[in-house]
Amino acid sequence: MTLPIGLDLTDRRVVVVGGGPAALPGILALVNARAAVHIISPWVSEDAAALAATGEITWSEHDYTGPIDLDGAWLALAASGDAAIDEAVRADAVAARLWCLDATAVLPATTRVSTPDGTVDVAVHAGNDAALARGVAGSVGALLAGGHVDTRRRTRRDGPGWVALVGGGPGDDGLLTVRGRELLASADVVVLDRLAPRAVVNALPVDVQVIDVGKSPGRHALPQERINDLLVDLALAGRSVVRLKGGDPYVLGRGGEERLACQAHGIRVEVVPGVSSAVAVPAAAGIPVTHRGVARGFTVVTGHDELPDVPGGTDHTVVLLMGVGRLARSATALMDAGRPASCPVAIVERGFSLDQRVTIGTLRDIAERAASVGVENPAVVVVGDVVRLSPHWG
Repeated sequence: MTLPIGLDLTDRRVVVVGGGPAALPGILALVNARAAVHIISPWVSEDAAALAATGEITWSEHDYTGPIDLDGAWLALAASGDAAIDEAVRADAVAARLWCLDATAVLPATTRVSTPDGTVDVAVHAGNDAALARGVAGSVGALLAGGHVDTRRRTRRDGPGWVALVGGGPGDDGLLTVRGRELLASADVVVLDRLAPRAVVNALPVDVQVIDVGKSPGRHALPQERINDLLVDLALAGRSVVRLKGGDPYVLGRGGEERLACQAHGIRVEVVPGVSSAVAVPAAAGIPVTHRGVARGFTVVTGHDELPDVPGGTDHTVVLLMGVGRLARSATALMDAGRPASCPVAIVERGFSLDQRVTIGTLRDIAERAASVGVENPAVVVVGDVVRLSPHWG
Protein backbone atom coordinates (compact mmCIF):
# COMPACT_ATOMS: atom_id res chain seq x y z
CA MET A 1 0.00 0.00 0.00
CA THR A 2 1.40 3.39 -1.01
CA LEU A 3 0.39 6.82 0.29
CA PRO A 4 0.27 9.50 -2.42
CA ILE A 5 2.20 12.52 -1.19
CA GLY A 6 3.13 15.75 -2.93
CA LEU A 7 6.77 16.70 -2.46
CA ASP A 8 8.12 20.22 -2.84
CA LEU A 9 11.43 19.54 -4.56
CA THR A 10 12.16 23.12 -5.59
CA ASP A 11 15.95 23.59 -5.65
CA ARG A 12 16.42 20.35 -3.68
CA ARG A 13 19.01 17.84 -4.88
CA VAL A 14 17.67 14.71 -6.54
CA VAL A 15 20.15 12.08 -7.69
CA VAL A 16 19.25 10.07 -10.77
CA VAL A 17 21.35 6.99 -11.39
CA GLY A 18 21.08 6.38 -15.10
CA GLY A 19 20.69 8.72 -18.05
CA GLY A 20 19.23 6.57 -20.82
CA PRO A 21 15.79 6.69 -22.46
CA ALA A 22 14.23 4.77 -19.55
CA ALA A 23 15.33 7.49 -17.13
CA LEU A 24 14.19 10.41 -19.28
CA PRO A 25 10.49 10.57 -18.22
CA GLY A 26 11.53 10.71 -14.56
CA ILE A 27 14.20 13.32 -15.30
CA LEU A 28 11.72 15.53 -17.14
CA ALA A 29 9.15 15.21 -14.35
CA LEU A 30 11.77 16.23 -11.80
CA VAL A 31 12.92 19.15 -13.93
CA ASN A 32 9.28 20.30 -14.22
CA ALA A 33 9.09 20.10 -10.42
CA ARG A 34 12.10 22.49 -10.34
CA ALA A 35 14.29 19.99 -8.54
CA ALA A 36 18.08 20.28 -8.64
CA VAL A 37 18.59 17.14 -10.74
CA HIS A 38 22.00 15.48 -10.78
CA ILE A 39 22.68 12.45 -12.99
CA ILE A 40 25.18 9.73 -12.20
CA SER A 41 25.92 7.77 -15.40
CA PRO A 42 28.82 7.11 -17.76
CA TRP A 43 26.58 8.15 -20.67
CA VAL A 44 23.22 9.86 -21.19
CA SER A 45 20.68 10.17 -23.98
CA GLU A 46 20.75 13.14 -26.36
CA ASP A 47 17.79 14.74 -24.57
CA ALA A 48 19.46 14.44 -21.17
CA ALA A 49 22.74 15.75 -22.61
CA ALA A 50 20.87 18.78 -23.97
CA LEU A 51 19.44 19.51 -20.52
CA ALA A 52 22.93 19.27 -19.03
CA ALA A 53 24.34 21.57 -21.73
CA THR A 54 21.82 24.29 -20.86
CA GLY A 55 22.44 23.92 -17.13
CA GLU A 56 18.95 22.64 -16.34
CA ILE A 57 20.53 19.54 -14.79
CA THR A 58 24.06 18.48 -13.79
CA TRP A 59 25.84 15.27 -14.80
CA SER A 60 28.69 13.24 -13.28
CA GLU A 61 30.07 11.10 -16.10
CA HIS A 62 30.90 7.89 -14.21
CA ASP A 63 29.36 4.68 -12.90
CA TYR A 64 27.49 4.59 -9.61
CA THR A 65 30.12 4.20 -6.90
CA GLY A 66 28.01 3.75 -3.77
CA PRO A 67 26.39 5.74 -0.96
CA ILE A 68 28.74 8.69 -1.46
CA ASP A 69 26.93 9.49 -4.71
CA LEU A 70 23.71 9.98 -2.75
CA ASP A 71 25.20 12.50 -0.30
CA GLY A 72 23.05 15.63 0.06
CA ALA A 73 20.12 14.17 -1.87
CA TRP A 74 16.50 14.52 -0.79
CA LEU A 75 15.38 11.88 -3.27
CA ALA A 76 16.93 9.26 -5.52
CA LEU A 77 15.82 7.68 -8.80
CA ALA A 78 17.20 4.26 -9.72
CA ALA A 79 16.93 4.09 -13.52
CA SER A 80 20.21 2.74 -14.86
CA GLY A 81 18.57 -0.17 -16.64
CA ASP A 82 21.00 -2.56 -14.95
CA ALA A 83 19.14 -4.61 -12.33
CA ALA A 84 22.21 -5.01 -10.11
CA ILE A 85 23.04 -1.31 -10.11
CA ASP A 86 19.43 -0.28 -9.49
CA GLU A 87 19.18 -2.71 -6.59
CA ALA A 88 22.38 -1.30 -5.09
CA VAL A 89 20.99 2.24 -5.35
CA ARG A 90 17.75 1.14 -3.69
CA ALA A 91 19.60 -0.63 -0.87
CA ASP A 92 21.90 2.33 -0.24
CA ALA A 93 18.96 4.73 -0.24
CA VAL A 94 17.00 2.61 2.25
CA ALA A 95 20.06 2.35 4.50
CA ALA A 96 20.37 6.16 4.41
CA ARG A 97 16.59 6.56 5.05
CA LEU A 98 16.32 8.28 1.69
CA TRP A 99 13.26 7.86 -0.51
CA CYS A 100 14.07 6.12 -3.77
CA LEU A 101 11.78 6.25 -6.78
CA ASP A 102 10.93 2.84 -8.25
CA ALA A 103 11.32 1.21 -4.84
CA THR A 104 10.31 2.98 -1.64
CA ALA A 105 8.60 5.70 -3.67
CA VAL A 106 6.66 5.58 -6.93
CA LEU A 107 6.53 8.39 -9.48
CA PRO A 108 2.88 8.96 -10.41
CA ALA A 109 1.41 9.80 -13.77
CA THR A 110 0.60 13.51 -13.69
CA THR A 111 -1.30 16.16 -15.62
CA ARG A 112 -1.75 19.86 -14.88
CA VAL A 113 -4.89 21.95 -15.43
CA SER A 114 -5.22 25.70 -14.96
CA THR A 115 -8.33 27.02 -13.19
CA PRO A 116 -9.16 30.66 -12.36
CA ASP A 117 -8.33 30.02 -8.69
CA GLY A 118 -5.05 28.23 -9.26
CA THR A 119 -3.33 25.30 -10.91
CA VAL A 120 -4.56 21.78 -10.23
CA ASP A 121 -2.05 18.94 -10.44
CA VAL A 122 -3.56 15.49 -10.92
CA ALA A 123 -1.35 12.58 -9.83
CA VAL A 124 -2.38 8.95 -10.28
CA HIS A 125 -0.81 5.79 -8.87
CA ALA A 126 -1.83 2.42 -10.28
CA GLY A 127 0.70 0.07 -8.74
CA ASN A 128 3.19 -0.91 -11.42
CA ASP A 129 0.75 -0.30 -14.28
CA ALA A 130 2.13 2.96 -15.72
CA ALA A 131 -0.17 2.86 -18.77
CA LEU A 132 -3.27 2.63 -16.58
CA ALA A 133 -2.04 5.52 -14.42
CA ARG A 134 -1.41 7.70 -17.49
CA GLY A 135 -4.84 6.89 -18.88
CA VAL A 136 -6.64 7.76 -15.66
CA ALA A 137 -4.63 10.97 -15.17
CA GLY A 138 -5.42 12.04 -18.72
CA SER A 139 -9.12 11.31 -18.29
CA VAL A 140 -9.36 13.24 -15.02
CA GLY A 141 -7.45 16.13 -16.56
CA ALA A 142 -9.84 16.18 -19.52
CA LEU A 143 -12.82 16.30 -17.15
CA LEU A 144 -11.28 19.23 -15.31
CA ALA A 145 -10.37 21.06 -18.49
CA GLY A 146 -13.81 20.39 -19.93
CA GLY A 147 -15.55 21.95 -16.94
CA HIS A 148 -17.15 18.69 -15.82
CA VAL A 149 -15.67 18.88 -12.31
CA ASP A 150 -16.67 21.52 -9.77
CA THR A 151 -13.48 23.49 -9.01
CA ARG A 152 -14.97 26.35 -7.00
CA ARG A 153 -13.33 27.60 -3.82
CA ARG A 154 -15.12 26.48 -0.68
CA THR A 155 -13.75 29.27 1.51
CA ARG A 156 -14.47 32.96 1.22
CA ARG A 157 -11.77 35.05 -0.42
CA ASP A 158 -9.99 37.93 1.20
CA GLY A 159 -10.50 40.59 -1.45
CA PRO A 160 -12.18 40.66 -4.85
CA GLY A 161 -13.15 37.64 -6.87
CA TRP A 162 -12.94 37.54 -10.65
CA VAL A 163 -15.16 38.00 -13.69
CA ALA A 164 -14.99 35.97 -16.88
CA LEU A 165 -16.78 37.20 -20.00
CA VAL A 166 -17.54 33.92 -21.75
CA GLY A 167 -18.88 33.62 -25.28
CA GLY A 168 -21.40 30.80 -25.27
CA GLY A 169 -21.47 30.35 -29.03
CA PRO A 170 -24.56 30.25 -31.25
CA GLY A 171 -26.68 28.15 -28.89
CA ASP A 172 -25.45 24.60 -29.41
CA ASP A 173 -23.93 23.37 -26.14
CA GLY A 174 -21.27 21.49 -28.07
CA LEU A 175 -19.93 24.75 -29.49
CA LEU A 176 -19.06 26.19 -26.08
CA THR A 177 -15.28 26.24 -25.73
CA VAL A 178 -13.36 24.02 -23.34
CA ARG A 179 -12.14 27.10 -21.47
CA GLY A 180 -15.71 28.32 -21.15
CA ARG A 181 -16.76 25.03 -19.53
CA GLU A 182 -13.78 25.16 -17.20
CA LEU A 183 -14.71 28.63 -16.00
CA LEU A 184 -18.34 27.63 -15.48
CA ALA A 185 -17.13 24.79 -13.26
CA SER A 186 -15.33 27.40 -11.14
CA ALA A 187 -18.18 29.91 -10.90
CA ASP A 188 -20.15 30.93 -7.84
CA VAL A 189 -22.48 33.07 -9.96
CA VAL A 190 -23.49 32.94 -13.63
CA VAL A 191 -24.94 36.12 -15.11
CA LEU A 192 -26.87 34.92 -18.11
CA ASP A 193 -27.92 36.35 -21.46
CA ARG A 194 -31.10 35.21 -23.20
CA LEU A 195 -29.22 33.50 -26.03
CA ALA A 196 -26.62 31.75 -23.87
CA PRO A 197 -26.60 27.92 -23.97
CA ARG A 198 -29.15 26.87 -21.37
CA ALA A 199 -28.47 23.15 -21.06
CA VAL A 200 -24.94 23.87 -19.82
CA VAL A 201 -26.32 26.20 -17.16
CA ASN A 202 -29.04 23.74 -16.15
CA ALA A 203 -26.34 21.14 -15.43
CA LEU A 204 -24.51 23.37 -12.93
CA PRO A 205 -24.58 22.47 -9.20
CA VAL A 206 -27.72 23.70 -7.48
CA ASP A 207 -25.78 26.09 -5.25
CA VAL A 208 -24.47 28.08 -8.22
CA GLN A 209 -26.47 31.31 -8.37
CA VAL A 210 -27.89 32.00 -11.84
CA ILE A 211 -29.00 35.56 -12.63
CA ASP A 212 -30.88 36.03 -15.91
CA VAL A 213 -30.38 39.53 -17.30
CA GLY A 214 -31.43 38.53 -20.81
CA LYS A 215 -32.74 41.09 -23.20
CA SER A 216 -35.23 40.54 -25.98
CA PRO A 217 -36.70 42.97 -28.49
CA GLY A 218 -38.95 45.37 -26.64
CA ARG A 219 -37.98 44.02 -23.21
CA HIS A 220 -34.86 44.90 -21.25
CA ALA A 221 -34.68 42.85 -18.09
CA LEU A 222 -31.79 44.95 -16.78
CA PRO A 223 -30.16 48.05 -18.33
CA GLN A 224 -26.55 47.60 -19.40
CA GLU A 225 -25.31 50.01 -16.74
CA ARG A 226 -26.96 47.91 -14.06
CA ILE A 227 -25.43 44.76 -15.50
CA ASN A 228 -22.01 46.41 -15.24
CA ASP A 229 -22.72 47.38 -11.62
CA LEU A 230 -23.95 43.86 -10.84
CA LEU A 231 -20.73 42.26 -12.10
CA VAL A 232 -18.65 44.71 -10.10
CA ASP A 233 -20.67 44.24 -6.91
CA LEU A 234 -20.54 40.44 -7.11
CA ALA A 235 -16.79 40.36 -7.73
CA LEU A 236 -16.05 42.89 -4.97
CA ALA A 237 -17.98 40.60 -2.63
CA GLY A 238 -15.41 37.88 -3.39
CA ARG A 239 -17.51 35.89 -5.84
CA SER A 240 -16.33 34.02 -8.93
CA VAL A 241 -18.51 35.37 -11.73
CA VAL A 242 -19.09 34.09 -15.25
CA ARG A 243 -20.90 36.47 -17.56
CA LEU A 244 -22.24 34.00 -20.11
CA LYS A 245 -23.28 35.49 -23.41
CA GLY A 246 -24.55 34.15 -26.69
CA GLY A 247 -22.06 34.26 -29.55
CA ASP A 248 -18.87 36.18 -28.80
CA PRO A 249 -18.59 38.78 -26.01
CA TYR A 250 -16.95 41.31 -28.32
CA VAL A 251 -19.14 40.90 -31.42
CA LEU A 252 -21.96 43.37 -30.77
CA GLY A 253 -22.16 41.95 -27.25
CA ARG A 254 -21.04 44.98 -25.17
CA GLY A 255 -18.39 42.85 -23.54
CA GLY A 256 -15.88 45.67 -23.84
CA GLU A 257 -18.04 47.90 -21.65
CA GLU A 258 -18.32 45.19 -19.00
CA ARG A 259 -14.58 44.56 -19.02
CA LEU A 260 -13.77 48.25 -18.60
CA ALA A 261 -16.29 48.60 -15.76
CA CYS A 262 -14.72 45.71 -13.86
CA GLN A 263 -11.14 46.76 -14.47
CA ALA A 264 -11.93 50.27 -13.24
CA HIS A 265 -12.54 48.68 -9.83
CA GLY A 266 -9.38 46.55 -9.91
CA ILE A 267 -11.26 43.33 -10.69
CA ARG A 268 -9.44 40.60 -12.61
CA VAL A 269 -11.21 39.91 -15.92
CA GLU A 270 -10.75 37.12 -18.42
CA VAL A 271 -12.37 37.21 -21.85
CA VAL A 272 -13.14 33.88 -23.53
CA PRO A 273 -14.01 34.20 -27.22
CA GLY A 274 -17.09 32.42 -28.47
CA VAL A 275 -18.24 31.14 -31.84
CA SER A 276 -20.10 34.18 -33.17
CA SER A 277 -23.63 33.58 -34.40
CA ALA A 278 -22.87 36.06 -37.18
CA VAL A 279 -20.69 33.41 -38.80
CA ALA A 280 -21.95 30.16 -37.30
CA VAL A 281 -25.70 30.49 -37.86
CA PRO A 282 -25.35 31.17 -41.60
CA ALA A 283 -23.02 28.16 -41.74
CA ALA A 284 -25.73 26.02 -40.11
CA ALA A 285 -27.90 26.87 -43.13
CA GLY A 286 -25.10 26.03 -45.55
CA ILE A 287 -24.16 29.68 -46.18
CA PRO A 288 -20.50 30.73 -45.95
CA VAL A 289 -20.15 34.45 -45.29
CA THR A 290 -17.17 34.49 -47.68
CA HIS A 291 -16.47 32.22 -50.63
CA ARG A 292 -13.81 32.37 -53.32
CA GLY A 293 -15.19 33.99 -56.42
CA VAL A 294 -18.43 34.96 -54.70
CA ALA A 295 -17.67 37.16 -51.67
CA ARG A 296 -14.36 38.31 -50.21
CA GLY A 297 -15.67 40.22 -47.20
CA PHE A 298 -18.61 40.66 -44.86
CA THR A 299 -20.07 43.21 -42.49
CA VAL A 300 -22.02 42.53 -39.30
CA VAL A 301 -24.59 45.12 -38.19
CA THR A 302 -27.56 45.30 -35.85
CA GLY A 303 -29.69 48.01 -37.44
CA HIS A 304 -30.63 49.69 -40.70
CA ASP A 305 -28.98 53.01 -39.78
CA GLU A 306 -25.51 51.58 -40.49
CA LEU A 307 -26.45 50.06 -43.85
CA PRO A 308 -25.78 53.08 -46.09
CA ASP A 309 -22.11 52.89 -45.06
CA VAL A 310 -21.74 49.18 -45.83
CA PRO A 311 -19.69 48.38 -48.96
CA GLY A 312 -22.06 48.03 -51.89
CA GLY A 313 -22.43 45.17 -54.31
CA THR A 314 -23.87 41.71 -53.86
CA ASP A 315 -20.33 40.30 -53.57
CA HIS A 316 -20.01 41.82 -50.08
CA THR A 317 -22.03 39.87 -47.53
CA VAL A 318 -24.13 41.71 -44.97
CA VAL A 319 -25.13 39.92 -41.75
CA LEU A 320 -27.94 41.45 -39.68
CA LEU A 321 -28.22 40.31 -36.07
CA MET A 322 -31.61 40.48 -34.36
CA GLY A 323 -32.91 42.37 -37.38
CA VAL A 324 -36.34 40.82 -37.90
CA GLY A 325 -38.30 43.76 -36.51
CA ARG A 326 -36.52 46.18 -38.86
CA LEU A 327 -36.34 43.87 -41.84
CA ALA A 328 -38.43 45.95 -44.25
CA ARG A 329 -36.54 49.14 -43.43
CA SER A 330 -33.19 47.36 -43.72
CA ALA A 331 -34.07 45.93 -47.12
CA THR A 332 -35.12 49.37 -48.32
CA ALA A 333 -31.93 50.95 -46.96
CA LEU A 334 -29.77 48.41 -48.80
CA MET A 335 -31.64 49.00 -52.07
CA ASP A 336 -31.40 52.76 -51.61
CA ALA A 337 -27.64 52.31 -51.14
CA GLY A 338 -27.39 50.62 -54.52
CA ARG A 339 -27.99 46.92 -54.09
CA PRO A 340 -30.35 45.39 -56.65
CA ALA A 341 -33.80 44.31 -55.56
CA SER A 342 -32.91 40.82 -56.79
CA CYS A 343 -30.07 40.45 -54.23
CA PRO A 344 -30.51 37.13 -52.38
CA VAL A 345 -31.50 37.12 -48.69
CA ALA A 346 -31.76 34.31 -46.16
CA ILE A 347 -33.21 34.41 -42.65
CA VAL A 348 -32.01 31.67 -40.32
CA GLU A 349 -34.15 31.30 -37.19
CA ARG A 350 -33.04 29.43 -34.07
CA GLY A 351 -29.72 28.36 -35.57
CA PHE A 352 -28.42 24.93 -34.53
CA SER A 353 -31.65 24.01 -32.75
CA LEU A 354 -33.88 21.11 -33.71
CA ASP A 355 -36.48 23.56 -35.02
CA GLN A 356 -34.07 25.69 -37.07
CA ARG A 357 -35.85 27.27 -40.02
CA VAL A 358 -34.52 29.02 -43.14
CA THR A 359 -36.55 31.51 -45.16
CA ILE A 360 -35.21 32.51 -48.58
CA GLY A 361 -36.03 35.56 -50.66
CA THR A 362 -34.64 38.74 -52.18
CA LEU A 363 -34.40 42.29 -50.98
CA ARG A 364 -37.60 43.00 -52.92
CA ASP A 365 -39.77 40.39 -51.20
CA ILE A 366 -38.01 39.12 -48.07
CA ALA A 367 -40.05 41.24 -45.64
CA GLU A 368 -43.30 39.95 -47.14
CA ARG A 369 -42.09 36.33 -47.10
CA ALA A 370 -40.94 36.66 -43.48
CA ALA A 371 -44.31 38.08 -42.41
CA SER A 372 -46.22 35.34 -44.20
CA VAL A 373 -44.44 32.54 -42.32
CA GLY A 374 -44.19 34.37 -39.00
CA VAL A 375 -40.40 34.78 -38.74
CA GLU A 376 -39.29 35.70 -35.21
CA ASN A 377 -36.08 36.40 -33.33
CA PRO A 378 -33.62 34.94 -32.56
CA ALA A 379 -32.69 35.05 -36.20
CA VAL A 380 -29.75 36.00 -38.38
CA VAL A 381 -30.33 37.69 -41.74
CA VAL A 382 -27.78 37.14 -44.51
CA VAL A 383 -27.72 39.37 -47.60
CA GLY A 384 -25.57 38.71 -50.64
CA ASP A 385 -24.65 36.29 -53.39
CA VAL A 386 -23.39 33.72 -50.87
CA VAL A 387 -27.02 32.88 -50.11
CA ARG A 388 -27.19 31.07 -53.45
CA LEU A 389 -24.68 28.55 -52.11
CA SER A 390 -27.19 27.32 -49.53
CA PRO A 391 -29.06 24.09 -50.24
CA HIS A 392 -32.20 26.04 -49.36
CA TRP A 393 -31.79 28.32 -52.40
CA GLY A 394 -33.87 27.02 -55.21
